[in-house]
Amino acid sequence: QVQLVESGGGLVQAGGSLRLSCATSGRTFSKYRLGWFRQAPGKERELVAVFGWSGTSTHYEDSVKGRFTISRDNAKNMLYLQMNNLRPDDTAVYYCCLNATGGRSYWGQGTQVTVSS
Repeated sequence: QVQLVESGGGLVQAGGSLRLSCATSGRTFSKYRLGWFRQAPGKERELVAVFGWSGTSTHYEDSVKGRFTISRDNAKNMLYLQMNNLRPDDTAVYYCCLNATGGRSYWGQGTQVTVSS
């Protein structure tokens, strides 16, 4: 099994910054994608940022480009999301996700990010 544990969420004013962390452990895969999703109240879960199958290429949702940065520390089995210039519409529960070859996905429990105006 795979365990993903997010941390770093909280309440911040618009324009502020937060850094989310995701600790990964358990089963390892030779090829996988690792990224961040979010789900706001009443909305579907959406992709925020992800490392592709190569492990180095990245993709960002349009609204976070230039504000959010995804990074990883493979030696520590950690995934990060640096979020700058936060806006109220960034308010959501943020999830770490590992997508392995074969289509299996693993999710963390989520961390709440609330941005006040």
